[in-house]
Order: sequence, then C-alpha cells, then structure tokens
Amino acid sequence: MATAGRAAPEADAAREAQPGGIVVDALAAIGRSTLSALELLGELGIMLRAFVGALPQLGRSIHLTAAQMLTMGVNSLPLVIVTAVFTGAVTAVQAAYQFEGWIPMRYLGTVVGRSVVIELGPVLTALVIGGRVGASAAAELGTMKVTEQIDAIESLGIDSTRYLVLPRIVAMVIMLPIITVFADVVAIVGAFVVAYATLDVSPHIFTSGLRFFFKVQDVYGGLIKAAFFGFTISLMGCFFGMRTEGGAEGVGRSTTSAVVASCLLILVMDYFIASVLFRLIFV
Repeated sequence: MATAGRAAPEADAAREAQPGGIVVDALAAIGRSTLSALELLGELGIMLRAFVGALPQLGRSIHLTAAQMLTMGVNSLPLVIVTAVFTGAVTAVQAAYQFEGWIPMRYLGTVVGRSVVIELGPVLTALVIGGRVGASAAAELGTMKVTEQIDAIESLGIDSTRYLVLPRIVAMVIMLPIITVFADVVAIVGAFVVAYATLDVSPHIFTSGLRFFFKVQDVYGGLIKAAFFGFTISLMGCFFGMRTEGGAEGVGRSTTSAVVASCLLILVMDYFIASVLFRLIFV
C-alpha cells in the first residue's frame, strides 16, 4: 500500500515532466471553461426566449409588476438620493480643482450638468441599484429554487417565467430611468449647493453655465442607457437565482454571481451604448 501511495505522486510528476503534459492540462482547463461558458450562455438564451414568449401575458401580471416597481424602485430611492448628493458634490469640487487657473468658473455648471446627465447619473445609479436589487432578486429566487417552491408553482400549471421573472424585468426597465431622473436632479442640486457654499460660485453663474451647452439628446441618451442597465440588472438577478442549487451555499454563490455579472455588464454596456448613441445617433 505504501509503495502504491508513493507511486501515484511519482506518476503525476513523470507525466508533468513530459514535454506535452502541461500543455495538455492547460488546454483541457481552457476547454472545460469554454464549455461551461457556452452552457451558461445557452441557459441565458433559453431564459430570454421564455421571457419574450411571456411578454404577451404581461396584462395578467400587472399587479405583480406594480409590487416589484415599489420594491425595486421606490424603496431604493433613499440609497440613490444619498449617492447622488455626494456624486454631485464631489463632481463640483473636482471640476473646480481642475478649472483653477485655466478655465472660468462659469463653465462649472456645464461640466457638472453634462457629466451627471450623460454618465455619472445613469452609471452610478445602476451600480448602486445593481448591488441592491440584483442581490435581492437572486437571493429570493434562489431560496425559492432550493426549497422547491418554484417546482410547486409549476406543478400548479403556472408559468414560473411569467409569474416570477417577467414582473421583475419589466419593473426594473421602467423604474431605473425614473430613478435616474431623480438622481440627476439631486446630483445637480448637490453640486449647486457645494459650488455656492464652498467654491464662491454664484447661483447665476452656475445656472447659466448649466444652460449654456445643454442638449436634450444628453438626457435621452442617459435614460436609454438606464433602461438597458435596468434590463441587465434584473435579468442577471433572475437568471442566477433561477439556476441556484446546493442549499444555502448555492444561494450565496448565486447572489454574488448576480451582483458581479450586473456590475461588469453595466460597465461594458456603457461603453458600447455610449459609442452608438453619441457617435452615430446624437451627432
């Protein structure tokens, strides 16, 4: 037995010492990762197809959608407002610091307004909501999955996608642009207060700069991005929640995966959506 025990490590070492052994192991690992990613994409495609198929039945889920709009949107406002206030404040301070000695302060409102409306408002709001809503949806659906509540719903002849996924996605697509409008306004007001109280920028100078280069396309672009971000957040939360397995530990993994995937996809999508909107459409 001792001889066999020593032989196994020696065999592994001999295999790794072979010229192609490490390369084969690396290729095998890459292959497993690729197959896992393709499987994940396939499951996501199946959920998207089920979601699109359930859209005509949205009228039957209006009450569920309204409840999710309250839970995901309205209940997130305090967190969003606090984030927006300090986002606007730090934007004003940083812009004033970089303007000093180079650019007149009358452009402070311009920079704050466009930065908040185009980029900071939609993206930071989506990241905050993604952490809260994405984790909540994944944990809730994951718990239902591991306790077989979703199986019980389907055994009653109820489509789980229509009942659980559709209301969450539609609610988030509607509410995130609305929340972003609140965040934009609060951030600009926060920047205005900081500029007036600490930077000696008069209200007239700040507001005139805010109006100077204002374009309504900037607002539309930010809201379009927010709608895509809302779809992504809710989709990732529902997707990882619905595929949960492994008890409480599996729920924790699904929650983490949903938040990480939402945040990464928001940042990646931000680049591509901005490239399309502000280079090809709003030109």
